[in-house]
Amino acid sequence: MRPTQLSELVGQEHLVGEGGIIRNAIASGNIPSMILWGPPGVGKTTIANIIANEVKKSFHTLSAVSAGVKDVRDIIDKAKRSGKSILFIDEIHRFNKSQQDALLGAVEKGTITLIGATTENPSFEVNSALLSRCQVYTLKSLTEENLIQLVQDALKRDEELKKRKIEIKERQALLNISGGDARKLLNLVELLADSVAGEVVITDELVVNVAQKRIAIYDKSGEQHYDIISAFIKSIRGSDPNAAVYYLARMIEGGEDVKFIARRMVILASEDIGNANPTALVLATNAFQAVNLIGYPESRIILSQCAVYLASSAKSNASYVAINHAQQKVRETGDLSVPLAIRNSPTKLMKDLDYGKGYKYAHDHGDNFADMEFLPDEIKGTKFYDPGQNPREAELRNHLKKLWGKKYDY
Repeated sequence: MRPTQLSELVGQEHLVGEGGIIRNAIASGNIPSMILWGPPGVGKTTIANIIANEVKKSFHTLSAVSAGVKDVRDIIDKAKRSGKSILFIDEIHRFNKSQQDALLGAVEKGTITLIGATTENPSFEVNSALLSRCQVYTLKSLTEENLIQLVQDALKRDEELKKRKIEIKERQALLNISGGDARKLLNLVELLADSVAGEVVITDELVVNVAQKRIAIYDKSGEQHYDIISAFIKSIRGSDPNAAVYYLARMIEGGEDVKFIARRMVILASEDIGNANPTALVLATNAFQAVNLIGYPESRIILSQCAVYLASSAKSNASYVAINHAQQKVRETGDLSVPLAIRNSPTKLMKDLDYGKGYKYAHDHGDNFADMEFLPDEIKGTKFYDPGQNPREAELRNHLKKLWGKKYDY
């Protein structure tokens, strides 16, 4: 059911519709190197295949999961002999630096036109030298209308499905379980058809009772990606190292990107642990750096150590709440004036305007603290950071109470 021409593609009108940049590139025959960035099942591989069908260039594909530097160099050598070629690399975010570097020269010289597909932000996952030689196109999630259109097309065109009498009576569970992934949606429809003899009436109850029980059968590429990472993070947040390790194992066995797992733990270390245990962020950051050096299979040990530590640590989201509160206040109040006492005063004119006047240098005072107001007058006295209920932040609260008095007197 994969489309082979633009007229069959559903969604991504901003790129392939009339006047869309990829449509125009295909029409001109001048295809730039590009990174297609978007969630699973929205058409990244399909667009690459359509480009291959529309332009008269040799087309090569690699999966970053299994390909190495040698595979990349072999294709570059073929391109040098046969003329300019298009190289499609699926999951390009899984290529390490040396693999990405192997592409640089050929992309820069135009020996190959690179089309990379990724579900991860290319700013983080593609090195800057390669990224600067590519256009980045963001693919949008498919709408409910797009997804239902795909199902209706499949029921009319698929050789097996069109032989069956299949009616979509209810669609919410179908859409919810597929999660906007067209490939997953079509697999789910096929699964439903295979599970019912005779006429198939798709209802929410049928989808829940049949599809969810067998959902892992047809998914070999981690369709539960978001569910499992959510369960992993919530298990750590809930201080359950056993559940955390279990969901970590699920991700490892499913081939989840090691950097994705480690990056989420770095975020959690600040969001959910914070100053209840500042060492958590240090350990998570070191774990992220370590797995980038080590890779699978040994990095599973590093991930496990970090996950167990984070799950077993005291928890606090006080810093997370503080920045949310502060940002909301900024949105509500706009650009409030910085108090004159703490403004920068590098020139005589600024000093004459009282910039810096009245500033108390903290280190000239007892306990390295001077009692003065640092917030704009309109919001003076506001407390954004409220230390959490844990031993480490209890120390911070006592220290702040000693300095600021009533602001932290509870």
